[in-house]
Amino acid sequence: MEFVQLRYFAEVARLQSFSKAAVSLHIAQPSLSRAIKSLENELGVVLFDRTTRYLRLTDDGEIVLRHAAATLSMSQDLLDTLNEGKQLQRGELLLGLPPVIGASFFARIIAGFRAEYPGVQLRLVEEGGKIVEQLLSESKLDLGIVVLPVDEEEFESFTLTERRLSLVLNASHPLASSASVRISELREEPFIMFKRGFSLYDRVREACIQEGFEPKIAYESSQWDFMTEMVGAGLGVALLPDTAAQKIRSESVAVIPVTRPAIRWDIAAIWPRDRYLSHAARGWIQFMRQWQADTL
Repeated sequence: MEFVQLRYFAEVARLQSFSKAAVSLHIAQPSLSRAIKSLENELGVVLFDRTTRYLRLTDDGEIVLRHAAATLSMSQDLLDTLNEGKQLQRGELLLGLPPVIGASFFARIIAGFRAEYPGVQLRLVEEGGKIVEQLLSESKLDLGIVVLPVDEEEFESFTLTERRLSLVLNASHPLASSASVRISELREEPFIMFKRGFSLYDRVREACIQEGFEPKIAYESSQWDFMTEMVGAGLGVALLPDTAAQKIRSESVAVIPVTRPAIRWDIAAIWPRDRYLSHAARGWIQFMRQWQADTL
């Protein structure tokens, strides 16, 4: 039994005429008659009483019509649901987002996406960049927003913004009035770092190692505002995203926007290569590309 046979049968029953159904279905009447006869042979029943002037359903035909109508209705519901997904009228998106990135500017982007696609449920998973990469590899997320670099053989990506880290010092620190600071000048300083698992932890540590020293890590945190408070309390120095550092209003700290060498924190959307992407995920990528184009 084929789906098209049921559709042909239901149309003949609706119009009570092979000739009218053939016109409605845009097929030749002999082809329609053969399709219905094939269905009758397969089911082992007669569907239409052809002995009267008007075409009528047999008792078996009535039973088949009820089931055919239910099958056709379910098929249309399926097509409608699939189309809603394609048009992003419904769906779910699991997005990995490090807290420091979300705090900097992502709330506006999420609000814009929800306004355009209110039927898509956006679920945020707040973890450090390295953990986001791991969850993507394990198919536990659809997309991630992380700090570059990432493994280009494993992930596809496109850069959203190009940023720098700013140095945050206690206001009484000897370097607090400097226009710029070399990373090597921080060799003896205690560092207040983002937690392990955050890409920014790796970026700062790598920058220090390139300058010839391993940073002395005093404290780790996932919250840039708490890190700022610890700097203000004289517990160490911190390197924070420029977008976060620009929000600092405390008189107990000083922000040095330029470090030498500069430590980049370029933000990118990433997803695993060669893996199926849901309609919602593809919609998010397209939305982000448009957002990026509008903000350039």
